[in-house]
Amino acid sequence: MSFNIEGVYCAAATPLKADGTPDLALFGAHSKALLDEGCHGIAMLGSTGEANSFGLNERMALLEAALDGGTPPEALLPGTSSCSVTDAVTLTRHAVDLGVKGVVLLPPFYYTAFSDESLFRFYAEIIEKTGSDRLRVVLYHIPMLTGVPISHNLIEMLLREFPDIVVGIKDSDGKIGNMHEIAARFPGFAVLAGADPLLLPLLEGGGAGCITASSNLVARELRIVFDHWNDPAKAHEVKAAQEVIVNWRNLTNAYVQLPTVKTMLARRRGDNGWLNVHPPFSPLAESERDAVWAEMARLEAL
Repeated sequence: MSFNIEGVYCAAATPLKADGTPDLALFGAHSKALLDEGCHGIAMLGSTGEANSFGLNERMALLEAALDGGTPPEALLPGTSSCSVTDAVTLTRHAVDLGVKGVVLLPPFYYTAFSDESLFRFYAEIIEKTGSDRLRVVLYHIPMLTGVPISHNLIEMLLREFPDIVVGIKDSDGKIGNMHEIAARFPGFAVLAGADPLLLPLLEGGGAGCITASSNLVARELRIVFDHWNDPAKAHEVKAAQEVIVNWRNLTNAYVQLPTVKTMLARRRGDNGWLNVHPPFSPLAESERDAVWAEMARLEAL
């Protein structure tokens, strides 16, 4: 089955300057490098991208920096959600006007006592006020952070009203059974895993791909899994790639994930500017950083 959006998308980390502002040139270079390493596209400004720590102008400037760095618009899936519908529409219109593949929309995450009907209105207002038939929306299910799950009923409501616009979901809840159920219930609706090791079992259950943090580091291996998961002749290669994915994913979770991913990128890209993080995050302690870098060296030597 083909999907409107499918493949390996990187939940790209966002480099910062020492003053906490985005390092636009470094981000543009990183986005292009991720494509060269195997990603189909860049799902920027999500949880790993620290989106909710940036202002509107910074978020729009980062999208433009990805384009300036050589990433084509059809490879971009920026996060454009906000608890403010007005701000979400501003970001979404900007992205659509630049020709992106689609946008990723969190549910509102401050007021959380919602019915599916009220969540439907949130999404519908963004879609209607953006006012473009070129808009494609990927829902973002990450209830451990938002406190707001995206139900199958809500998906059904949105598909009924906006069948050509709402095209997929990033499921970061880690429950493969739920992903398989969505894929089976809504054929053609792209289910994208939010955890790297789940790409393989999701593909086996009718999923469309992934949007993951570790693809900042293991894009090549994820691409091997995506390209060859159902080819018996490549089973050994897929198994080896999956083992690499699991090992690197485990390392990203050795400490708080986001600063750990950035610490790993600092070594991988040879630029300690990657160590900068926004509050409320803190950089890893020196001993933690050294332990992560030592484990990276061990994994690279395998």
